[in-house]
Amino acid sequence: MAFSSCLCHHQLALKINLLASVSKHSRPIFSLKAVNTELYGVHIGCKMTSDWSFTGGSRAIIVPNLRSSNLQRRSLWLHASWFTNPQLAGDAFTIGTAAVLPFYTLMVAAPRAELTKKCMRSSIPYVVLGVLYSYLLYRSWTPDTIRLMFASKYWLPELPGIAKMFSNEMTLASAWIHLLAVDLYAARQVYQDGLENEIETRHSVSLCLLFCPVGILIHVITKAFINTSRGSKNEIQ
Repeated sequence: MAFSSCLCHHQLALKINLLASVSKHSRPIFSLKAVNTELYGVHIGCKMTSDWSFTGGSRAIIVPNLRSSNLQRRSLWLHASWFTNPQLAGDAFTIGTAAVLPFYTLMVAAPRAELTKKCMRSSIPYVVLGVLYSYLLYRSWTPDTIRLMFASKYWLPELPGIAKMFSNEMTLASAWIHLLAVDLYAARQVYQDGLENEIETRHSVSLCLLFCPVGILIHVITKAFINTSRGSKNEIQ
């Protein structure tokens, strides 16, 4: 009986010491909930926890979720830089190329159609390409642009400077839009000249799409050959 009483007192003392140790050293934290809000398009995450102890009572602690905030901030930066130079240059290249293809298709597939004649008389495609080119030129312009364009002491362009300038994708895209506008205008001139003089221009117009000087040269040769043939027929008659 005395042994049982001693054992009970020993267990009670052990429990009291354990509770005292917990109240002194342990500060368990219980997560209550996570709070997410949005400020100027950025989600700000935080966790609310309860810090409880025997001696200090309980209190609420708000811990910012820095990882979530950083991820949301990075996502916002990606959306804000959606039209960064490489992305914008690639989109302008694709849109500009796709925009001129219908006009070449009409001039080659149906050169005598009224729709083709009406479309080729319009100045809308050149206005659109001009606006796009102006915007790309503005975005690609740097303080060194003039220096690279006129690098020689005589203020004349030099090949190394032009090559360095076109190493920028935005500058390269603006040059491509420039070529598309000039090539389309030259192809229209070839097409209209063919209509006025009744000369076949399908092959010349097709070459103007990618090899504009060659297309113009072929048109001049074709026109000279046809005029010579017509002159010979008139002499024979």
